[in-house]
Parts: sequence; structure tokens; C-alpha cells
Amino acid sequence: MSIILDATAPNAAPTAGQDKDLIKDSGIETFVQDVIEPSMEVPVVVDFWAPWCGPCKSLTPTIEKVTREAGGRVKLVKVNIDENQELAMQLRIQSVPTVYAFKGGRPVDGFQGAQPESEVRAFYERLAGGPIESPIAAILDQAAAALADDDHETAHGLYVGVLEREPQNETAIGGMIRCMVAMGEVEETRHFVDNMAEADRLKAPIASAISALELAETGYSKEDLDVARAKVAANPDDLQAQFDLGMACFATNKREEAVNAMIAIIRKDRSWNDDAGRTQLIKFFEAWGPMDPASVAGRRALSTVLFS
Repeated sequence: MSIILDATAPNAAPTAGQDKDLIKDSGIETFVQDVIEPSMEVPVVVDFWAPWCGPCKSLTPTIEKVTREAGGRVKLVKVNIDENQELAMQLRIQSVPTVYAFKGGRPVDGFQGAQPESEVRAFYERLAGGPIESPIAAILDQAAAALADDDHETAHGLYVGVLEREPQNETAIGGMIRCMVAMGEVEETRHFVDNMAEADRLKAPIASAISALELAETGYSKEDLDVARAKVAANPDDLQAQFDLGMACFATNKREEAVNAMIAIIRKDRSWNDDAGRTQLIKFFEAWGPMDPASVAGRRALSTVLFS
């Protein structure tokens, strides 16, 4: 099930077709009608940039993103100083990127140099007179909640919706991988991951999701769970059975039991099978995420065993 973001919702970002009303290129001939006149009604941010400017290439997309999220409360005009040198001289632009905000026909605020999104957002919020919340962030929160509730189809649809707007959103990519694994699409997920750039695979949300994929690829299932439980009950010192129990519990989302099985191995013989108990436990934490209750409790238990 794929859920597409509703562009008509109050907090949704504008579509590409709506951008022309909020974001446009300008120059000396149209500066008055693009900047001065509209600033009588809403703040207008002017981004002075140049094609050769490296920091401009990182700042401009951020400004465009926050402009869309402002939902019409702030407009953006971009000025290429190479094509508008006279205008740049009139406004005393000495370096790029330089950003000015116009209100009431005159500049009222500004900054120079590339800024993180948090600073750009704060700049826009001062102009808009209130918070500018990212609809993408809200949707990611909804998706994470659905994933935590094991509603994998809903979560997958939300993550896909985010990626339709932000194809490189690493949180959404990681979430989508987790959903696909949970829905049993292990081969499709592996193909997807193998075709990703190495740099992307190393990003924390994606690397964590890949750990979940790798664990799913071990092939443990519910059938293995009953067998492993019987073996452990018959002989608690059978560390291979404990290991199989932990892996089968992970595969069937029995998180607390999965942690307990690996902890039992570490407590009995940490060096068993090249420290396999601790190694797999760390992979569990990566797959579940650091804030998952099972990860938090598991790390506490692991520390107790290792340092007692």
C-alpha cells in the first residue's frame, strides 16, 4: 500500500507547480515587481548566489525547502550576481551567498555564508512571526509510530510518500528498508540495498536498517523457535541452542527473549564462537534502533554482565 502525501493538506509542502508563486529567479529589470512590491504584503527573502559558489549549492536548496514549508508566509527570490552585477553593486553584495529579507519595500534582516537548516528556519520564523514546522518531519514521526506498532504497510506508504518529495531522505530510506524486511520482502530489499551507493549505506539510519536485513537473511523462523526452546529447556548450557533461540526470537520479534538468550551466552562464555553472543546482540540493537525499549534494557543488561 503506497500512501501519497496530500499536497492540499494545511501543513503539506507546496507541489512543484505551486513553486512559481513562492520561488522565482529575478534580476535588475524585475527586482521591483518581484521583491519590493510583494514585500509590502509578505516578507521576501532574496538569495544572492553565483554558479561557481560552492556554499551556494548547499544553502539554496535549504532555503527553497524552508520557503515551501512556510506555506506562503514568506517568498523567495534568487538573484544570480554574475548576470546582475549592477544590482549586486547597488545592494553592496560583497560575497556570496548573501541573503537579505525585505519587508515593506526595504531590507530588514540578512546573513552571509552557508547556514545549517536550523538557522535558516529560525531566520524564516522571525520573518513569519511564528514557527514553521516541516510536514516531512511530521510524516516521519507518523511513520515511525506505525512501524513501532508493527503496522508495516502504513509505515511503508508514509516513507514512500516522503521519498517522492525528498529522494535522499536517509531516515525515510532506512524506514522503508525496515518495513520491506518486516513484510518478508527480503530478496527485494537486498537488491535495493546492493544498488545503493556505499556512502549512503554508511549513513546511520540506513546502516541500522541494513543490520535488520542481514539478520533476516540468516533464515531463522517461528519453526526454529520451538525447537530452540526445547533444546535450551533440556540443556541450558547448550550455547548453540541459546544462540539459535536468540536468533529465532529476533526473527519473530520477541525482543526481550532474544536479548536474554544472548546475555545467557555472554554470561556463560563470552568468547564462545568468537564472541558471537555479544556480536549478535549489538546487531539486534542496531536493527531495533538505539531508543527502542529492548535496546535500552539490553544495553543495560550487557553492561552489567561485562563489568560485573
